[in-house]
Amino acid sequence: MLKVKATQILPNPLQIDIECAPGELHALVGPSGSGKTSVLRTIAGLNNASAGKVECDGQTWFEANELRGVTRSLAPAERSCGFLFQQYALFPHLTALQNVCIPLQNSGLNQAKRESIALDWLNHMGIAELAQRIPHELSGGQQQRIALARALVKKPKVLLLDEPFSAIDAPTRQSLYKILAELRKELHIPILLVTHDLREADLLADHITVIDQGIGLQTAAPRVLFQKPRNSRVAELVGINNIFEGIFTSGKLSWDRSHHIFNVMDKGKIPPGTPVAWVIPADGLSVHDSQVSDGIPVVVEQISALGQIAVIQLLANNSAHTITWEASAAEVKRLGLELGTKTYAEIDGSKIHIMPLRSINDPRRFTS
Repeated sequence: MLKVKATQILPNPLQIDIECAPGELHALVGPSGSGKTSVLRTIAGLNNASAGKVECDGQTWFEANELRGVTRSLAPAERSCGFLFQQYALFPHLTALQNVCIPLQNSGLNQAKRESIALDWLNHMGIAELAQRIPHELSGGQQQRIALARALVKKPKVLLLDEPFSAIDAPTRQSLYKILAELRKELHIPILLVTHDLREADLLADHITVIDQGIGLQTAAPRVLFQKPRNSRVAELVGINNIFEGIFTSGKLSWDRSHHIFNVMDKGKIPPGTPVAWVIPADGLSVHDSQVSDGIPVVVEQISALGQIAVIQLLANNSAHTITWEASAAEVKRLGLELGTKTYAEIDGSKIHIMPLRSINDPRRFTS
């Protein structure tokens, strides 16, 4: 089990609290400069927080508090981390085999044994035949496999991946996804993945932590995160299209700048008359070519075709709200949707998720 709880005030703020069990993959997502890589560097010992604790497999790698300062901090070489960098960091003058051998230099093993272990890992990655090639003779995907073999050659207790798939093409990325899935089962160690790609995080991760300005805003399973973000900032960062505002009173949600009122489950946690933000997931929104109960009259404002999927912007009548709806090309054709088409949107109140309303500059948005 990897446990990380770290706080840093200056120069780069950091407030993170995450856990990752053996065999799990935990993704860190957030905008550029949000502190995702800083979390990995803190785990690996390349950064030190001002307070907190990093523990892996029952061993404390780092501990500090504001009163006594740093009381324990293992050097990076003493932490059993496999670190895969975004730019691979291969030595350009060394062969693939020599690059993978580097972490074994001080292992006490003779050269023949080190090379045998390294070759086994290259074989594991399906590139043993490239052992004597140097990096510039290899594709980006092949270099990535070599870097991954090097990260794993010492059998680390945790694997840290810093946007490892961002510089490779889609087919290569898919093959590396498959390798990563196999490694998860085989190695049974915690894996932390930094990525800017939400689809990638959704596909690969057991849990996702959203980070903004160095602060962990929410940790949840992908399905929970995308359907029930903690607040409007999280909803924005995970790419939820339909984020609105309103007033919630005892199960009734009024839609700001609209006469429409939704019946929403009241969990008794929100005082009457509270301004809230709310979102509706894709499965809570449908479009009909004729009026339905509680249907909202809308006009097609824009249609963007993306292969077999279309993104449709629907302007709600008598309001300034635009609803985003994704549909198949066949569904668009069936409904006869074109620019200016009048139709009806139905929002399922039971699927509406209500959140605290926090402005972009309100620091409370990080915690509630």
